[in-house]
Amino acid sequence: MTRNHHRAFRVGRATSHPNSSEEGSSAVEFALVVPVLMLIIIGIIELGFAFNSQLQITAAARDAARVVSISAEPEAALAQARTSAVNAAPTVAIDPATVHIAVSPAGTAEQPCPPGSTATVTIDHTVDLLTGLLGETMTVSGKGVMQCGI
Repeated sequence: MTRNHHRAFRVGRATSHPNSSEEGSSAVEFALVVPVLMLIIIGIIELGFAFNSQLQITAAARDAARVVSISAEPEAALAQARTSAVNAAPTVAIDPATVHIAVSPAGTAEQPCPPGSTATVTIDHTVDLLTGLLGETMTVSGKGVMQCGI
């Protein structure tokens, strides 16, 4: 009876282990899937980084449009708007030269944003991507629009 019990244990043990060929095929499958998964993960990180920059640029443009629309100092309104745009996006290095400000209908030197006009601020920014998987750079644009009036 002891021998039969020992044989049954051996048989049960032998069938519970996968063949060595099955172990090799799962290693090959893993090696084929990992690069594809890594590309997907890196792509998600790249797009997330670009999307974050897009959100910050849009918020900076909106903030600059607000500054133009409510500024009580006409001669400093445009400079203050550019400074506000740069400060509104702390993790994105905005070049003040890329902050484009337009008022429609156009204001005067004494009143750059007359009541009833619309201040539009557009910022174009080139984002340097992290890995180069989606290219070296990506251009994002943000636009803010506010109605003028103090």
